[in-house]
Amino acid sequence: MTFTRSRFLADLEAGMAELSTPMRVYVTAGRFTEPEADLPELAARIRALLAVVAEDEAWQRFLPRYVPPSVPEIRDALEPMETHEAAAFLARLASVDLVWPSHRHLPAETAERAADRVVSLLGPEGTWWTNHDAGCGAVNGLTPLFDSLLAGTDGEYFALALQIADD
Repeated sequence: MTFTRSRFLADLEAGMAELSTPMRVYVTAGRFTEPEADLPELAARIRALLAVVAEDEAWQRFLPRYVPPSVPEIRDALEPMETHEAAAFLARLASVDLVWPSHRHLPAETAERAADRVVSLLGPEGTWWTNHDAGCGAVNGLTPLFDSLLAGTDGEYFALALQIADD
């Protein structure tokens, strides 16, 4: 299936928007302006998303004086994720609360459908990154709160999802 660039971006943004939950799951998608974008450019987009969270009135009392980590610090906090694992992780990030797993932000079917679509748009050659270290189960937090991030790119387009929670 061939998409025009504007149609592709609109589909990617729509898929990510389906995964968003106000004040909990923040998403963005876009097209890099830099040629041959890679991890540093993706980390810069993550930093911009963290700045959106910091500016959200709902989180300002939990994040007083919070400044997102630098691009190198974000890059160092990321762990690669296999493409075949990305859709399930993205669906969980969008639907299951980090602190209260019995609480759902979205119905599982809605999250799975949107996540499958987003991952398929970025394709099998897309690269995916998270702040979770699957080897030891640790999370490289990007905020002083509980956070979970998944970022994907095909080198031209990117998709980011960040769930944030307090205890």
